[in-house]
Amino acid sequence: MQIAIDGPSGAGKSSVAKAVAARLGIVYVDTGALYRTVGYYVRSRGVSRTDTDGIVACLPQISIEVRYENGAQHVYLNGEDLGDRIREPEISMYASAVSAIPAVRAFLLDTQRDIAAKNSVIMDGRDIGTVILPHADVKIFMTASDEARAERRTLELKAKGMDVRFEDVLREMRERDDNDRNREVAPAVAADDAVLLDNSGMTVEESADAVLALVREKGCVPS
Repeated sequence: MQIAIDGPSGAGKSSVAKAVAARLGIVYVDTGALYRTVGYYVRSRGVSRTDTDGIVACLPQISIEVRYENGAQHVYLNGEDLGDRIREPEISMYASAVSAIPAVRAFLLDTQRDIAAKNSVIMDGRDIGTVILPHADVKIFMTASDEARAERRTLELKAKGMDVRFEDVLREMRERDDNDRNREVAPAVAADDAVLLDNSGMTVEESADAVLALVREKGCVPS
């Protein structure tokens, strides 16, 4: 079974996908973590996120391994688990920048498809239903208002001890949304056959319930 959840930053994709994976007993794949990992490495090398040639030159130096430990996904960069270091706001902007580069997307494509070929998965990102898993059994485009998404992300980052302001998060989120929607390669748009789910006023559990209802409608799991 393949479930694809796409949508902008802060829509709650990861939290909802994790909840659905736990309830269905399938593998959750956070594809954004892969791009964040590339972005983290690029920044660590002092390469600007606007330096496409510099970013591509970094790829041969990057080894990414996805492991599932105690039911959770861990992404290792050259043997090191970076944990929440890839969740910093600046890394979000780097992730958006590197994800617009065809060579980076090609670099990570096989990793993502290989996981889906070996497991029943729920995978979230920006182009899962359009590029990574175009034949997914269920495709959902999850969104929420800009303000709701920024508030969620601000609370998430503060809970991790980061000193952030709502206004800055909202501004950076809108900038990233614009970059993701308008990039030439695999823009972050809904697949033609995706179901739109606006969860602005929903909790994680309510959003998970909505996703499970759509999965059942498709006949993927018993009612």
